[in-house]
Formats: sequence, C-alpha cells, structure tokens
Amino acid sequence: MQPLTDVVLASPLGKELARPEAEALAAIVRVRDLADGEVLLPEGARDSHLHVILDGRVNVARRVESGAGWNVLYSLSRGDLVGELSFMDDEPRYASLVASGPTRVLMLGRADFEQLLASQPLVVYKVMRAIMRVAHDVQRRLSRQMLELQNYLYRPGAKY
Repeated sequence: MQPLTDVVLASPLGKELARPEAEALAAIVRVRDLADGEVLLPEGARDSHLHVILDGRVNVARRVESGAGWNVLYSLSRGDLVGELSFMDDEPRYASLVASGPTRVLMLGRADFEQLLASQPLVVYKVMRAIMRVAHDVQRRLSRQMLELQNYLYRPGAKY
C-alpha cells in the first residue's frame, strides 16, 4: 500500500491540500479493510468517523423484513465519502453500511480532526470544504432524481 500521505492526496479530502497539509491529515487517519458482507456501520449506530472508499464498494442498505438479506438503497464506490453527515452531526444512521466485495476505506475520526483546529486550522477548513462539496453533489443528485420521478409520475399519459 502507498504511504498514507499519498492516499490522502489522492482522495477527495486531499483535493486542496499541499503535501505538508496532507502529512498533517495522514497522521490522524487510518485504513480499514472489510470483507465481503462485513458491516462497516449498522443501522441506528452513531459514529464519529468519516470514511473514504479507497477500493471496493459499500452498499447503503436496510435489512429486509424477514431479516435474511439486504435491501440496497444506494451503492458507493472508490472516491466516495461515507458517513459525512454523521461525522458532522452525530445523528444515528438511517441505514447500514455494508461492504460489497473486499473493500478498503480511509477513516478520519472527528475527535482527532478537531484536535487539528489549534495547530492546522487551514487543513481543517480545506477538508471541511471537501466534505461540503460532496454533500452538495449528493443534494444535486437527489434533486435531479426527484425531478425525474415527478416527470415520470405527472407527465401526460403516465402510469400513475
């Protein structure tokens, strides 16, 4: 595996970081490997970590009512952030995060990240911009999907 500084620079979190800033962030992140089907975070859990998918896929999923299997709501892949909202507000997860195949994620803990405020405020600012950029992209995607659904449902001759 490449050095953590290079991993950080190649991730969405490192988009605006200079190498010394990425080194400061690399000092507080860690890498976690997940097996196929392993739950990264269960539904209802509170978690103070932001995850960046380095390799593999993570499904946002809820257990089917019978308890046997998953209803996949969305699938995330390399470069996607996972848990960015819980990282910010500590609210419980509305769905589980489940590895789909062998998966590797970069983990950033909120407490460690907040410690950087005193020594590296510009790093914190740049990483927060990266997180908000991703949240904004998600909101745009959801808005487009809602518009497509409305057009499907309410257009003349629609099935419903």
